[in-house]
Amino acid sequence: MAQIGSFTRGENGIYTGEIRTLTLRVKATIRPVEREHDKAPDHRVNAGNVEFGAGWTKAARDTGAEYLSLKLDDPSFPAPIYATLTQGDNGEHKLIWSR
Repeated sequence: MAQIGSFTRGENGIYTGEIRTLTLRVKATIRPVEREHDKAPDHRVNAGNVEFGAGWTKAARDTGAEYLSLKLDDPSFPAPIYATLTQGDNGEHKLIWSR
């Protein structure tokens, strides 16, 4: 697993930061949204005015710690990227890529 981004969470619940991959380097926001139904995402991922991902709030089985499970997609990607946003040190949240 590799870290592909870092974010900070504001008082309003919006995460701001940067996503970095081999082909992508963008400033991004992860904003909470009102869910339309049970399977709808809790968050939307945007780079400027372009939405390119969604996130769901999850809890770790062992500790109960909350994290975001994200799915990012862009026409430049061969397939969607799945990642988790977890709390790191000093208020930083780490975006970790996984297959």
